[in-house]
Amino acid sequence: MGRPTSFDSYIVIICCYHSPTAKLRMGSIGTSPVAENGSDTPNGAAVTYDGENKPHSGDGYPPLAAETTPESEASKKRRMSMLPLEVGTSVMCRWRDSKYHPVKVIERRRVHGGGPNDYEYYVHYTEFNRRLDEWVKLDQLDLDSVEAVVDEKVEDKVTSLKMTRHQKRKIDETHVEGHEELDAASLREHEEFTKVKNIATIELGRYEIETWYFSPFPPEYNDSLKLYFCEFCLNFMKRKEQLQRHMRKCDLKHPPGDEIYRNHTLSMFEVDGKKNKVYGQNLCYLAKLFLDHKTLYYDVDLFLFYILCECDDRGCHMVGYFSKEKHSEESYNLACILTLPPYQRKGYGKFLIAFSYELSKKEGKVGTPERPLSDLGLLSYRGYWTRVLLDILKKHKGNISIKELSDMTAIKAEDILTTLQSLELIQYRKGQHVICADPKVLDRHLKAAGPAGLEVDVGKLIWTPYKEQG
Repeated sequence: MGRPTSFDSYIVIICCYHSPTAKLRMGSIGTSPVAENGSDTPNGAAVTYDGENKPHSGDGYPPLAAETTPESEASKKRRMSMLPLEVGTSVMCRWRDSKYHPVKVIERRRVHGGGPNDYEYYVHYTEFNRRLDEWVKLDQLDLDSVEAVVDEKVEDKVTSLKMTRHQKRKIDETHVEGHEELDAASLREHEEFTKVKNIATIELGRYEIETWYFSPFPPEYNDSLKLYFCEFCLNFMKRKEQLQRHMRKCDLKHPPGDEIYRNHTLSMFEVDGKKNKVYGQNLCYLAKLFLDHKTLYYDVDLFLFYILCECDDRGCHMVGYFSKEKHSEESYNLACILTLPPYQRKGYGKFLIAFSYELSKKEGKVGTPERPLSDLGLLSYRGYWTRVLLDILKKHKGNISIKELSDMTAIKAEDILTTLQSLELIQYRKGQHVICADPKVLDRHLKAAGPAGLEVDVGKLIWTPYKEQG
C-alpha cells in the first residue's frame, strides 16, 4: 500500500463503540522505568537503582556452593588449569541474588598480595545492560561452565548502536529517521576505551550513588574509585576533606544561571554553556557516568542546560537536567536528558520532556529529541508521546490530522506517526490511512503508558527564547 505524501492525509476517525471511563496508572524517564534517560532506566540508574534491569534466574543453573558435593582431585586440577581466565571467556557467575547468570569476562586484574592465578574479573552480564557490569571474585564464578574463548571481532552491531554528535559532525552519513550509525571501527574503539567503569561511586549532596558507565575524567583522577561533587557548582574532588573545605568557600546555593521556572519547591535554571563553561563541562562529566554511547562535549559554548532542582532552606539541589543546542538545523529540542538515580520514578523524567516541548511551543516550533536515546530515555519518550496524543484523541470531537496534532503539541509529525503505528492505531481503509480511536483501546494504551508525571504549570514559566536575547 502507498504512503500518503502529506501528514494531512492521516485523518483520525473516532470509532465510537462504547466509551468507558478511563482509569490511569504511573512510571517515568531517563528515565526510567526513562525513563526515570529514560534511563532510563536505569540506575541502572538513575541512579539509586531505579529502573535497574536485574537478571532473572532460569532453570538449570548450577547450585550454590553450600549445596555442592566434594569435588574430585581430577576436577580440581582441571579447574586450576583454566586459571587465570582469559579476557573473552564465557562463564556462569553468581550475582547479588545468589543465582547464576551468564557473563563474559571483559577485563581482569591481579589480587594484591595474591598468587600467580589470583585475579578479580570484570564481567558483563550478557543478557542485560552494561550498567550492571562489575568486578567479581573467583569464588563467584562456576568454572565447570567455562566456555572456550572465541576471538570475536566486533559483531555487526552497526544497526543497533548510534553515532554520537561528534562523529556525526565529522562523517557525512545518510540521515535515516533521525538515527546515525557507528561504523565497526568506531564501535570497536568505543567499546575498548569504555569497557571498564573507572569511577565506582560518587557523592553528590546527601546521596552516594553507584555509577553505570565509564566517563573520561582528566588523567589525574584515574586512580580514584570514588569522587566527591559539590552539588551546586559541580566541581569534583578525590577526597571528602577536599569537598568539605570547598563547601566552606563555595558561594553558590543553586546552579549558575537564570531561574526560569518556580512552582512550590521545584525550580528550573537555564545555564548558558558559553557563560558557565566549567559548570557545563563538569555536568557532562557527571552525566556520562549514567549515559552510554554519548559524546562528552567540550564545546559547551553551543549548548543551553536546563537544570531541574528541588529547593529547601539549604539551597536548590539538582535532580536532573536536559540540554539543547542553541541553534539546531534538525529541529532538536533536546540533546541529552538525565534524571539522577535517587530521584527516578518520581515523575521528573517526563517533567523534563514536557518542559522541553513547552519551550518549543514558546519558540513557535516543533521539536524532537536528538538520537540516539538511552534505553531509559526512549521508554520515557514513548510514554510521554503516547499519553499526550491519546489524551487529545479521547477528548477531540470530529476528524483531526497528524499535522494538526503536531501543531497542538509541538511534537514532530514523524514521532507522532511512529508512536501511533507502534500502538497499532493506524489502519488503511478505503484508500486512505486513518487512526482508529476506539475509546476502549485508548484507555488500555493509556494505562500501559504509565503515569503522566509532574505537570508543567506554564503560567510559572518566565523565559525568552535564546535568539531574542541580547
